[in-house]
Amino acid sequence: MPSSLQAISLKSNSLTANSLKANPLKASSLKAMRAGFALNIVLLSFATVASAGPKEDVAAATSTWAAALGEDNPDKVLPLYADDAVFWGTLSPTVRADRAALRDYFVTAFKVLPGLKVAFGDQLIRVYGGTAVNTGYYTFSYVRDGETKNLPARYSFTYVKSGENWLIVDHHSSAMPPPPK
Repeated sequence: MPSSLQAISLKSNSLTANSLKANPLKASSLKAMRAGFALNIVLLSFATVASAGPKEDVAAATSTWAAALGEDNPDKVLPLYADDAVFWGTLSPTVRADRAALRDYFVTAFKVLPGLKVAFGDQLIRVYGGTAVNTGYYTFSYVRDGETKNLPARYSFTYVKSGENWLIVDHHSSAMPPPPK
């Protein structure tokens, strides 16, 4: 003897089957809806597996660098550079080619430029397999004597893919020259 829930389900199924036999157009529409629903499920399952492309990943790595720079902590910025990274800083007369020199640059920059932040302008990102270059301009801001100062600059980051991360192997930054007169 079926339970009341099973009886309702059986009655509902027979009513649906009977109404579909009486109206073939309704049956066809129902089959199309089921096929569309199944297709959506399949497509959504692929969408959750798909990831951003390499250009978006490099843009995300650059955003991570900007956020880390805004924390005024060299220990947040340094892990974003490869162990053999080279850096020609905006305020530096010398190139930094080892971890200690990179650290020294950021320690000094955070002292000299309190509240240091960066905002990116246009980014031109090119990816060549496991290497990528991001070139563009950014504007640093910092606070001096209670007043916000801006320093526009141009940059080039060269990244290499290391596991799931894009690490900076070369970073050049220079103050934006004044426009020609």
